[in-house]
Amino acid sequence: MNKRRVILKALVFSGAVMAASFVQAAELTEAVIKQALSEAYQKYRTLDEGKNADYIPALAKVDSDIYGIVLVTTDGKVYTQGDIKSEVSIQSISKVFTMALVMDQDGTQELVENMGVDATGQVFNSIVAIEQYQGAEMNPLVNAGAITTTSLVDGKDYEEIWGKIAREYDEFAGRELTVLEDVYKSEAATNQRNRAIASLMHAYGHIDDNFLRATDIYTRQCSVGVNARDLGIMAATLANAGKNPVTDQQVTSAKNVPEILAVMATAGLYDDAGKWLYKTGLPAKSGVGGGIIAVSPGKFGIAVISPPLDAAGNSVRAQKAIADISNALGGNPYDVSH
Repeated sequence: MNKRRVILKALVFSGAVMAASFVQAAELTEAVIKQALSEAYQKYRTLDEGKNADYIPALAKVDSDIYGIVLVTTDGKVYTQGDIKSEVSIQSISKVFTMALVMDQDGTQELVENMGVDATGQVFNSIVAIEQYQGAEMNPLVNAGAITTTSLVDGKDYEEIWGKIAREYDEFAGRELTVLEDVYKSEAATNQRNRAIASLMHAYGHIDDNFLRATDIYTRQCSVGVNARDLGIMAATLANAGKNPVTDQQVTSAKNVPEILAVMATAGLYDDAGKWLYKTGLPAKSGVGGGIIAVSPGKFGIAVISPPLDAAGNSVRAQKAIADISNALGGNPYDVSH
């Protein structure tokens, strides 16, 4: 009997220790967050890997040494390291927020029924992927799907459509953002492939009309300037069920956020999305301007800007820093071991 009591006490004590460990691991204290950001920043500050995107001439000229980290919790606390003021063009990260706008406008099925939500297995600007299924089996985070998504934004003319997109981005970031005109002009002068992609999507019936207007608006949205703080708040808004945790404004419908995050998880880092999800479990989106946003649902959003990219078009420093910080803070939603 005494032996059974000893075992029972041991089990109760063990359970209490495990519960205490879980609480401790799950608690995102200010000190723990600051330490995680500082360690990641210092660890990769002198990393010399990757190179700026150069297929858009203006991107090749961006300062390669820009390196900023921002983490924003769902209760609105903002933590920073490094350069959080320098702006880069948002590029493909913009696709997430135009997708959110169209979901609010038309519901989640519109994108599924038009171009799909599957990872293509091809590079982000692939024409082969379009031809394979005549513009179906795409997703809103590759160029064909993104231009199509932009074409779905309601508006009687260019100005009204652009106004809705710009306002959506402003509300996600919590401030008024502006287009980097040098990037827009450079990208518009070299976007022949995107025009061809849009023409094919129009030919296969996914873009109703004005595919060149959709391409130009898409080019403009990619040229919006953001800093690491902007992107961190935008990511945290998704982590907080569509409510900006800094401004307390409900920006996008909470019911659509699971679908937004699902597409980010499966297609957010171009054709390396699977590797990223395997490593971190975090829905994320990168842009060739050098930014990456990642979302730990219900916990925090994180963003890093560092222009040098790997062969897949993803920031080298940003991937490493986000992975380290998330691991330190228990950000992986699939990891229930602690």
